[in-house]
Amino acid sequence: MAEDILVTSGNGFEGYVVSEYLGFVSSQQILGSNFISGIAANVADLSRKDMAKLEQCREDAETQLIKVAKKRGANAIIGMNITYAPFEAGSFGIIMSGTAVKVMKHVTVTDAVHKEIYVTNYYNRVVPRAVKVVLDGDSDQINMQLVCYNYNHEDIQALRCDIELTNLYDERLVIKNVDFVFTENINLSVIESDFIRSKVAPSDLQLLKDAKIIITKYATPRGIFAVNDQPMNVTLSTRRLEALKAKRGIDAVEKYRTDGMIWTCNCGHVNEAGSEECVICGRKQKDIMTKATFNYEEMIDRMREKEFVVEIKDVLMQYIKEIDSGMRLELLEIMESGLQYEKTRGNMKETVIEKVEKVFEDASVDD
Repeated sequence: MAEDILVTSGNGFEGYVVSEYLGFVSSQQILGSNFISGIAANVADLSRKDMAKLEQCREDAETQLIKVAKKRGANAIIGMNITYAPFEAGSFGIIMSGTAVKVMKHVTVTDAVHKEIYVTNYYNRVVPRAVKVVLDGDSDQINMQLVCYNYNHEDIQALRCDIELTNLYDERLVIKNVDFVFTENINLSVIESDFIRSKVAPSDLQLLKDAKIIITKYATPRGIFAVNDQPMNVTLSTRRLEALKAKRGIDAVEKYRTDGMIWTCNCGHVNEAGSEECVICGRKQKDIMTKATFNYEEMIDRMREKEFVVEIKDVLMQYIKEIDSGMRLELLEIMESGLQYEKTRGNMKETVIEKVEKVFEDASVDD
């Protein structure tokens, strides 16, 4: 049977719609009189040879039916019916019929669109921290909402900012002097602005991957406050940022680290070693200190300096004794898989490094 034409005894196919009806089609195939007389002699004991002949006759009839339908320009047959009937001179045959149609895949069109994008820059001072841009609307208009972390639980009334959106092609859309109003968020840790009309085209929505917010001023009952600082960009990849936020909170932008003199909080603020909790967000150092004794990020940085998987594996082997035994086999399997794929698919450096990172990040989340 041809693979490029659909056949059913029903009125249609799930996931498809009939776009054109091309008319009734039929075909027939005949078996000789000896075949039907043999069946009559012993109906209860059809031989395998007889069954094979009958099945071949049916397949030939279907093949002929498909050829007739394709000549009419059809890509499907619906309402297919099979009739087994006697013909002249004791012969026996199969009649197959149906309706030739053109079908096309049914695309479910929904007018509603929605996307949420984490903000990938932040301010080190205590100002309303923009953490997420919500885009919601339909095929005609996209509305925008700003979600902020409000460390001081202030009554934020409005916030003016520039918005920089980046798509998958690294093209930027900069929207200047956007005013967000907060009417239903009083003294909360996380505040959501009212939705406003945006300049984002509905067709571009799903291409967006990144948002940066440059705050110029904000208003509270105490007055209007200018923000003259320059924001810092998040250094984590999108996947690592999402994993960190899932573990440490929506305002998390950096992984905890320390050199003994200072420590960097998940909120990005750098604190003195003597501070038990972050002066910005209040996180306690002991609660966010990593339990891992192995500095895998140093190893990852060295891997990034290499070009091929075989060189990345050499770096891994230099650290392998320091890595928890439960991870070693998984990491070595990643390397071997990368080496094999690199022979046929080209450079696998980024893929391998990403998988190595995920092994350690998943272990960190479990901790």
